[in-house]
Amino acid sequence: MRPFSSSSIISKFRIFMIAIMLSSVALFSTAFAQDIKSDENLPRPAQEIYSDLTLFGEVFDRIRKEYVDVPDERELIRAAIDGMLSSLDPHSGYLSPESYDDMLQDTSGEFGGLGIEVTMEDGLVKIVAPIDDTPASRAGLLSNDLIVELDGQQVQGMTLDEAVSIMKGVIGTKIVLTVIREGADDLLTFELTRDIISLRAVRHVIEKDIGIIRLSRFSEQAYSGIEKAIRDIYDSRNGEAPKGLILDLRNNPGGLVDQAVYVADAFLGRGTIVLTRGRTEDESARYEAKSDDLDRLVKDIPLVVLINGGSASASEILAGALQDHKRATLVGTRSFGKGTVQSIISLGANGAMRITTSRYYTPSNRSIQALGITPDIEIFQDVPEELKGRDEIVGEAALPGHINGEDEQENTAGSSVYVPGDSTKDNQRNYAIDLILGLEKNDAFPPKADN
Repeated sequence: MRPFSSSSIISKFRIFMIAIMLSSVALFSTAFAQDIKSDENLPRPAQEIYSDLTLFGEVFDRIRKEYVDVPDERELIRAAIDGMLSSLDPHSGYLSPESYDDMLQDTSGEFGGLGIEVTMEDGLVKIVAPIDDTPASRAGLLSNDLIVELDGQQVQGMTLDEAVSIMKGVIGTKIVLTVIREGADDLLTFELTRDIISLRAVRHVIEKDIGIIRLSRFSEQAYSGIEKAIRDIYDSRNGEAPKGLILDLRNNPGGLVDQAVYVADAFLGRGTIVLTRGRTEDESARYEAKSDDLDRLVKDIPLVVLINGGSASASEILAGALQDHKRATLVGTRSFGKGTVQSIISLGANGAMRITTSRYYTPSNRSIQALGITPDIEIFQDVPEELKGRDEIVGEAALPGHINGEDEQENTAGSSVYVPGDSTKDNQRNYAIDLILGLEKNDAFPPKADN
C-alpha cells in the first residue's frame, strides 16, 4: 500500500486548491472529454492545466458562496473525488472512512449485516449475489433482485453507501426489504434479522469419494481454508487420496489477489501463476509457484474447477492459471471478464481511494479483460421457469466505461449465475462428479499437466 502525498501540490496552491483539483474531472470531464480523447497519448501543457484549475476554482467558490443553502464543503470535496475516480472505470472509486472500514472488515472475513453483495443500477440497489449461509440467502433473496425500499424508505435517491449503512445495524434487529424480481407480478417483501456475517471462505464435503471444495471469496481466510479442507479430506479417509477434487468458484466475485496466488500455488508445483502489467515497474510483476508439501499431496489427483458468470477477478486468476498449466479441467459457463487489478491507497482519516493500476495476464499471456475465461467443457444449468431470463449477468464488456481488453470481444451477452440450492439438481456439479468417476467421457479430461 503506497502512501498518498500532496506536498508538491500544496507548495504551489493554497489549501482549497487541492479540493478544486480533485473536483476537476467530476465537474468538467464532459467539457474536456473530446480534447483528451483526441490527444490521449500527449501530455497537456502545464500552463493549460493551471488555466483549467483556475476555472475549477471559480466554480468551487461560486458553489460555496451562492448555493441556496450553505454546502458541506467536506462532502463536496469527497463527492468530487469520487466523481473523478469513478469516471476512470467501473472499479475505481473513493471510499469514505466508513466504507473503508467496511472493506477492511469484509476482506478480514467478518462483519455485521445481511450477507449480500450489492451494486447500484438505475438508482436502485441490485443484488449481485447473496452470500452462502447468511440471513439474505436463507430468506430467499436472489442475484439480480432490485431493492426498492428499506423499512419502507425508498432507495431511489440514496447513494450505495447510504443504503448499505441502513442495511447494517445492531445484531438481532430486523429490517424489511422490498424487492422487484423479474417475472414476479408484485413487489416481494422479505423480513431479515441482522446477524454477524462470518465469511467462512471455504466449505467442503465428500461425495462418492470425491472432495468438493467450495471457495466463496478470496478473503484473508482463503488459502488457509483450502489447505485445511484438503487435509481434512485426507484425514477423513485415513490418509488415502480421494478419487478427485472439485473446486467450486461459481459466483465467487474475487477479493485479495495474493490469496488467489497462494491457492493456485497449492495445486501447482512450478511455473507462472499470473503476470500483472501497469504503467510503472512497481505495478508490473510475475508470480511463480513453488513446490511444497501441499501441492505434492494433491499433484496426482484429478481436479475439476467450476466457474460461471459470477466468477470474477481473483477467481479468474486462479482458474486461468490452472487451465493454462493443464492442471485442471474447467467446467461450467464463461466467467465475468474482470482482468484488472485495483490498489487501495489510504488517505488517512479521509478514507481511501481505489484505483485500477494494472491488467493481469494468465501464464500463457492471455488478458481476459472484458473477455472472460471460457471453460474447457461448457455445461448449462436447468433453470426453473420462474427464473429463466433473469439468471444471467452481463459481463465486464457491458459495463459502461470499462477498460478495453487487448483481445476484447463484445461479450455483452450474459452468462448464467444460477446455482441450485439442491445439489441433486446442480447439473454442473453432478457432471464434474461423473467426469471424475469416468461416467462421462470428454477429451478435455483429464488434462495433461505440464508441471
